[in-house]
Amino acid sequence: MKNFNRILVANRGEIAIRVMKTCREMGIESVCLYTEEERELPHSSYGDISVALGGGPLSETYLNIDKLVQICKDYKVDAVHPGYGLLSERAAFANALEKAGITLIGPPAAAMEAMGDKKRSKQICEEAGIPLVPGYHGENQEADFLFERAKEIGLPVLIKASAGGGGKGMRIVEKEEDFLDALGAAKREAMNAFGDDIVLLEKFIVNPRHIEVQVMSDEHGNHFHFFERECSIQRRYQKIVEESPAPGMEDQLRHDICAVATKISESINYVGAVTVEFILDEDGSFYFLEMNTRLQVEHPVTEMVTGADLVRLQIEVAQGKKLSFKQSDIEQRGHSIEVRIYAEDPDNDFMPSIGKLLFVGESQLNSVRLDTGYRNGNEVTVSFDPMLAKLIVHAENRDHAIEKMLQALKDYPFLGLVTNRDYLSRILKSKPYKEGPTYTHFVKTYKDILMPTEISEEMKAMVFATYQLCDGRGAKTHTSAPAAIEGPWESLSGMRNS
Repeated sequence: MKNFNRILVANRGEIAIRVMKTCREMGIESVCLYTEEERELPHSSYGDISVALGGGPLSETYLNIDKLVQICKDYKVDAVHPGYGLLSERAAFANALEKAGITLIGPPAAAMEAMGDKKRSKQICEEAGIPLVPGYHGENQEADFLFERAKEIGLPVLIKASAGGGGKGMRIVEKEEDFLDALGAAKREAMNAFGDDIVLLEKFIVNPRHIEVQVMSDEHGNHFHFFERECSIQRRYQKIVEESPAPGMEDQLRHDICAVATKISESINYVGAVTVEFILDEDGSFYFLEMNTRLQVEHPVTEMVTGADLVRLQIEVAQGKKLSFKQSDIEQRGHSIEVRIYAEDPDNDFMPSIGKLLFVGESQLNSVRLDTGYRNGNEVTVSFDPMLAKLIVHAENRDHAIEKMLQALKDYPFLGLVTNRDYLSRILKSKPYKEGPTYTHFVKTYKDILMPTEISEEMKAMVFATYQLCDGRGAKTHTSAPAAIEGPWESLSGMRNS
């Protein structure tokens, strides 16, 4: 068994702090990284050792594999935790660490390569008898050939880039005459985003739910699931509300989908934490979507309902320890909801917001967790991901969890910036959300009822207070880029920060 004395956290913000907290609890030293403009952010000084990456683009800092490996050598690091996004699913990083004799707290490069490519992962699952959405995942990329396959599959059909996510290289085609133009656009977008224009075709499910299952596997052949998460509420393919258990899911369906997720991990002899994502149709049919070979942004809801520390388990598995429990020991207790608080203006086409964060807030409620990479006085820029925080609550049932989340959102105003906080509250208060089920087109379908009506007196008072605290300066809405802009995190982590 390996002994870790010092771990480098190759990430930033809230996930870096999250990992370092568990390192502290385990008595393991942590090394944190920061760039020139991150000097004042909490993660820059949270570790036992802080290392400056300098300035410049991501390619010269967090994505510079040679630089990170050298830091590991210079500071005698035993292992690296990559968090999510950035290099967390880069096989080249895993190979470089292995060559240097440093343990990656994650799967081997072969697993990343196998499951990181959507086309290849679907081929693997097809061979293992895993249910897939009807489609084409082959090598032939000729336009006329793909057009014929699309007609065989049946419209509507989804064209999807094989190499990435985040909505890039993705088109929905409802009419045959639109297919070739959509194919060309998807391929060009995929090439620009990922350097690879290979696409796959899938039957487009009209009312899908996005369900994912958390699995943990060790090198001793144990594969355990930690139940499912509902991630259907998304905007531009970015998750904004997640919860566990999935509302309204029957026990048999839950058992079946979790069993399939575990089977996928077993089929490739996976080691580490993995999330298996599925599309759930209205008739109860579910299909493999993709496999994320890292910790997910939304992992806290699983921790809330199961009581597990997934980061600790990741570290122990990387040390070679055997998972010391049985599947029957893992239970779902109560209900947990997570929302992502972004520096953006939902009432102005979700324009990014920049400025000084004056006051985060504090909640006195039990079972409320705020994972954030910011504190009072920090500057928020457009250089990094616009996610300010993840707010997570746990209660005995879903109704109570919704009530608690609505109060918690009031407790954390994030003064000084325009955020999506009120937008999240409107989602949680809406009848379609409360009654469910929710589908991936929820935000688009209920766009009208999610927009604000009249500004409340409470909001007017809060705006006035913020104005006074800003000394009349106020927050700024960044308008020099399109509203649909995606930060580096989304483009680097496949489908989002997920």
